[in-house]
Amino acid sequence: MADGSDKEVVVSNKQVVLKDYVTGFPKESDMAITTGNVKLKVPAGSKAILVKNLYLSCDPYMRLLMTNQGSELSDPYSLGSPITGFGVAKVLDSGHPDFKEGDLVWGRTGWEEYSLLTALEGLFKIQHTDVPLSYYTGILGMPGMTAYAGFYEVCSPKKGEYVFVSAASGAVGQLVGQFAKLMGCYVVGSAGSKEKVELLKNKFGFDEAFNYKEEPDLNAALKRYFPEGIDIYFENVGGKMLDAVILNMRIRGRIAACGMISQYNVDQPEGVHNLTSIVYKRVRIEGFVVFDYFPQYSKFLDHVLPYIREGKIKYVEDIAEGLESGPTALIGLFSGRNVGKQVVVVARE
Repeated sequence: MADGSDKEVVVSNKQVVLKDYVTGFPKESDMAITTGNVKLKVPAGSKAILVKNLYLSCDPYMRLLMTNQGSELSDPYSLGSPITGFGVAKVLDSGHPDFKEGDLVWGRTGWEEYSLLTALEGLFKIQHTDVPLSYYTGILGMPGMTAYAGFYEVCSPKKGEYVFVSAASGAVGQLVGQFAKLMGCYVVGSAGSKEKVELLKNKFGFDEAFNYKEEPDLNAALKRYFPEGIDIYFENVGGKMLDAVILNMRIRGRIAACGMISQYNVDQPEGVHNLTSIVYKRVRIEGFVVFDYFPQYSKFLDHVLPYIREGKIKYVEDIAEGLESGPTALIGLFSGRNVGKQVVVVARE
């Protein structure tokens, strides 16, 4: 516990900070690697915890926090301060009764070697260590919960339904497709390269997949793969893809709006033109935020851990070594450079 009795050790603390607010596509030069100092002790009387960060998660929503407006969910990053995101960490010192030295946790943390965490809501203790710790940045962390909540809770799938997933090789999409296959659905995914298309079909078991960059007419492409229409669309990209999907939805189809990565770097968001179709086809479009489903985390683990252990769910990570590689890894999300879940390794223990 943090009682202030031990001699305080001060160590250097490498950090990724935001230098400038971003317009258009983010660049490595919008961020900087700096080094500060940190005491390896929680201040006396504080209920904070001090952690050593091990793995950091690169997620598309982080782009929204790089503008001076932030997002409707979160304030913007502060210039000159470490950016924050989801990560896996080890507790070095604790002033909080629910956490002790040596605990492994996942949740919101700083992009730095050590973080003093004062807001502990949504911080989860890691109980299952027979799977790689990095999985808690992805399949067993926020992206995994996102796939679970969006597919099962928002879309209410039924066996035999036709499911389309955009950005399907990413951290969320690869899981949605596999959840759908395990339910007995027909699943098609879109991705941005031949390598990713092959991954979807050969590794993740999608029935079909296509490279959207090679399809001049997305409406025609969807009609080719879904001649009878789409029951469930798991929406990760927005823009022209959403417009084309709406035309191909079946009666009483469901669209789970998870994210719209194609719109994060544009000054003027693209409009959606085919909304009349949702009236006649009685289509339900529902946005959702994963934080609303965090109370179901233990239920989610009970569902997904057996599949991982039995090899029924495959998972692909794209690992970047070292905090210095963080800015490159993060901005790579927006050009599709990553294959699978993008993770930054700060330390392996």
